[in-house]
Amino acid sequence: MSKLVKNMLIDDLKRRWEGVGEVIVVSLGSLDGHQATKLRQALRKKRIHLQLIKNSLARRAAADTPLAPAFTKTDGMLAVAWGGEDVVDLAKELDRIASGKDFEGVEFRGGALDGARLEAGDVKLVAKWPSRAEVLSLIAGQIAGVGGLLAGQIGSAGGVLAGQIKSRAEDLEKAAG
Repeated sequence: MSKLVKNMLIDDLKRRWEGVGEVIVVSLGSLDGHQATKLRQALRKKRIHLQLIKNSLARRAAADTPLAPAFTKTDGMLAVAWGGEDVVDLAKELDRIASGKDFEGVEFRGGALDGARLEAGDVKLVAKWPSRAEVLSLIAGQIAGVGGLLAGQIGSAGGVLAGQIKSRAEDLEKAAG
């Protein structure tokens, strides 16, 4: 491959990875071309990109980016996955695929998350984290719970005070009448 073609590929990767903060590196093992195409199609439905890439080109494209740690200890032909709702969604989908029977041979090799390297075992741990939507719903529930409790306490104290004022007003009316 000529230097011009390599530089064009690196520039294309840099453009694709612009704004990407996390990637997962996988080995496609013994998947043939047909299975790899089916895998890409399945991932594309989840807005996840998967690209086979030569390690040296990936290292050069990711240099001076938060993705660089993903390619520090890699060898052989690998595939880089990025996209999805968040890194947890990406890890969950890849873990589901790797543990399934349709794509046997897919295995994690590592990744990068917020500028730190993820080892293969770390990716499986990330897949067990709650997704962004789950975390947001937990936070919203906690905020609503505290807000409801506060409103109930204010309302109950206000209700007690209003009842006492009404009772006192009735007592004063009886005494005056």
